[in-house]
Parts: sequence; structure tokens; C-alpha cells
Amino acid sequence: MRGLNGKNVLVTGGTSGIGQAMAVRFAEYGANVAINYLKQLEEAAETEEQVHACVRRVKEEGVRDVLVRGDVSNEADVVAMVEDTVRQLGGIDILVNNAGIQISRPSEELSAADFDRVLAVNLRGSFLCAREAIKQFIEQGTQGVVINVSSVHQRIPKPGYLGYSVSKGGMANLTTTLALEYAGRDVRVNGIGPGATVTPINRAWVDDPQKAQQVTSHIPMPRPGTADEMAGVACFLASDDAAYITGQTLYVDGGLTLYADFREPWSSE
Repeated sequence: MRGLNGKNVLVTGGTSGIGQAMAVRFAEYGANVAINYLKQLEEAAETEEQVHACVRRVKEEGVRDVLVRGDVSNEADVVAMVEDTVRQLGGIDILVNNAGIQISRPSEELSAADFDRVLAVNLRGSFLCAREAIKQFIEQGTQGVVINVSSVHQRIPKPGYLGYSVSKGGMANLTTTLALEYAGRDVRVNGIGPGATVTPINRAWVDDPQKAQQVTSHIPMPRPGTADEMAGVACFLASDDAAYITGQTLYVDGGLTLYADFREPWSSE
């Protein structure tokens, strides 16, 4: 894809699922990739396995890669993570804000601490990472791109996941506001809104035929998306092919935001 070869990309939450697919796809297009992970490698065998699996795949493409630890909800971690990326890769051209969590709870039972935790990672973390990346873009005097991985739930309510829905709604405004603020400084900011996607975090419904059917029944294209499909769209938005696109969220959802329940006309006639 045009304009990605040799670029330096930081992907937060890059050790599995959509984040890992994005790291690998950028590498396939010749970009150097900084892969963010949360924990110390020795603290979690599963995380270590995911990180090294991603690194192996990136190395196969012959590009440079680095591992950068950091909790995106922690300001000091974010500052250090971006600085580490710049130091090891020689700069940063593209940030992918992919790190995110969700907590399922009826809203009347949702604690303030859990609500705050989701917003801290999903929304505050995206702001902090974008802020630090934009500082680097300006200091380098280069074009820069921020891709925010949002969700169809920035538009479609998700009962029982209030913190998640609110965070993604905020991410929509984060995207448009930063895009407008920095459009004149060669910085583009866009989002992607994945629908139902096959990732490790969704195994509960992916591996259950009944639950999977419940999910796909709401999707006009009756299947979930794949992490690789999300990665392809992120790379497009970061590429020169999207050089005149900013402030947009592109839904990658098989038509979910078209409101599948209205496929049959509702009429009193």
C-alpha cells in the first residue's frame, strides 16, 4: 500500500487480536513496528507467548520491530513508551490507538471504579497516546497519522456495557476534534469502528454456535469480521491512498450499523 514502506508505527495493545493483526499487516507493507504490551513479559506466560508470536511474524517481513511496555492509562508510561519508540525506531509516523477493555455489568450495579477504569484505558489512554504522538510529529516536522480503533458502539448503544459505550462515544469526538485541530499541520486523525470480530477476547461467543448465531443474526452480511480485515482498513487509512481523509470513522461491520432489524419494512399498511 502506498506510503507505508519505511514508516514507523506504534500499535498499542499489539500483542493479540486486532492489534496483533495490525502490527503484522503494517510490517507486510514494509513499516517498522513498535508493539505495545501491558505487563512485564516474565509476569505472564500467555502475554509473553502472544508478544513473541507477533514479533516472529513481524520479523518474517524483514522490517525492524521493538517491544514497548506501557499501561496506556498511566501518563508516565505513555510518555516513556512513545519516547522509547522514537529512540529505538528513529521516529514515529503512525499511531494506532488499539488498547481497550470492557466490563459487563448492569448499569445499576456498575461501580464508579469500574466505570473509571474503562474510560481510563479506552478514552484517556487514547488521548494520552495521541497527545504524545502529535508532539513528536510536530517536533519532527513530518506528516503524522493517528488511527483510533473505536467500535460500532460509538453509535449503537450497548446495554450492560455502559463504560465501554461511553468511552467509544468519547473516542468519536476525540477523533473529530483532533482532526480539525491539526489538519493544517499535516496530521490526519481517523477512526475505524469494528463490528463483531473473531478475536481471542470474543471466544465465548465465537466458539458457541448458539451465541454465534445470535450475534450474526444482527449482521446483514451474516458473519463476523476478522482481525485481518480490520488491519487492512487501518493500513488504508494510514496510507497515501487516504491522504485526503481526516476526521472520519470508517465502520468495518458487515452492515451492522445499517440496523439489520429493519431489513423487513415496518408498516401499518
